[in-house]
Amino acid sequence: MGAVCGVTSACRVLAVPRSWYYRQQAGAPVDPLQNQPRPQPAHALSLEEKAVVETTLNSDRFCDLAPRQVYAQLLDEGRYLCHWRTMYRILAENGQVQERRPQRTPQVYHKPRLRATGPNQVWSWDITLLPGPRRGQFYYLYVILDVYSRYVVGWSLALCESAALAEVLVETTCVKQDIQREQLTLHADRGSAMRSLTLAQLLGELGVAKSHTRPYTPNDNPYSEAQFKTLKYRPDYPGQFADWAAAHSWLQAFFFWYNQQHCHTGLALMTPAVVHYGRTAQVSGQRQLVLDAAFGAHPERFRAGRPAVDTPAQEVWINPPAPGLHADPAAKHGTASDALMSSYLEEKSSLFLVNELSQCP
Repeated sequence: MGAVCGVTSACRVLAVPRSWYYRQQAGAPVDPLQNQPRPQPAHALSLEEKAVVETTLNSDRFCDLAPRQVYAQLLDEGRYLCHWRTMYRILAENGQVQERRPQRTPQVYHKPRLRATGPNQVWSWDITLLPGPRRGQFYYLYVILDVYSRYVVGWSLALCESAALAEVLVETTCVKQDIQREQLTLHADRGSAMRSLTLAQLLGELGVAKSHTRPYTPNDNPYSEAQFKTLKYRPDYPGQFADWAAAHSWLQAFFFWYNQQHCHTGLALMTPAVVHYGRTAQVSGQRQLVLDAAFGAHPERFRAGRPAVDTPAQEVWINPPAPGLHADPAAKHGTASDALMSSYLEEKSSLFLVNELSQCP
C-alpha cells in the first residue's frame, strides 16, 4: 500500500505508528559490544591475591563470619586485603555465597475435594466471634453445618475457644444425628481447636474422617463462611450482646428460623430441615400442584410452557473437580458403635456444661 498511497497514509489507515514501521524496516540495531568478553580492569586483584582472600575467608578463624566482620577485624589488625564487597564477589565466583542454615522444605497442601450426595456425609464447622458488652470482649460461637442440606446440626456458645468444647460438641452432635462409622467427613479450617490432638483422637475412635482447608484459603470452607454472613446480616442482629444469656437466647431463635423457616437459595428455596430430613419430594409435589393450577388458569402468562419446580442439587461439592475429571465421593459408609459414643457422652457431658458457662482456665 505504501507504493500506491504513500507510507504516511497507509500507516494512518492501519492505525500503525509511522516511526514503528521505519524501525521495523531498518531492523534491530546490532550492539558491537554484544557477546564480547568484559575487559579486565587494570586495578583488579590478581589471581594470587584472590587466592589469598579466599583462603583467609575460609580459614578456621573467619569461616563463620560475614565478609564485613572479617574486613573490620583485619583493619583493626592493620591488614587490608580488599573491600568487603570484593570479598563477596570472590566468594560468588567460587560458588560460596549461599544460605548455610537448614531451610524448611516447602509444604505442599492439596486442595480438599469433598462430595456429598445426601445428608450427614460431609459436615463443615467453624468458630466465629460475637461482640460482648465491652470492647475487646467476645463470645465464641461454634457451628457445625451439614454441607448437603445446609442444616445446622449442632452449635454452642462459649466464653473461650477450647479444644475440649469442640470435642464434646462434635461427639454430642454425632450421637444426636446417629452417625455411623466411616459415614461422615468433618471439614474445618486450621484453627487450634480444629487441629487439636484430642479432637483428632475422638474422630479416629468414632470413625469420622477429618479434612482441613489450605492455609490462608477461606474459599476451602465456603459453607460455614456463608452461614456466618447470613447470621450477622440478619435485620435483628444486635451487633453487640449485653451478656452471654442474651446472645444465647438470640441464637436459639436464629437457628430455629435458619433451619425451619429460611428458604435457602442454594436449596431451590427449600428450608434446610426439609432437605436434611428427606421431605424434598413432598414439598416439590405441593409446589408443583400450585404451579399447575396457575398454568391452567392463565397459560398465556407462561411463555415457556408448563412451569416446573426447581429441586436441590443431587450432589454438593467443596472444590469440585474440573469438568471432565472423575473424583470419588468423599463420604464413606459403615457401622457405628453406639455404646462407644454413649460412654463418651456420659463421661464429658458435665465438662461441656461447666465450660460453656464459665471462663477458660
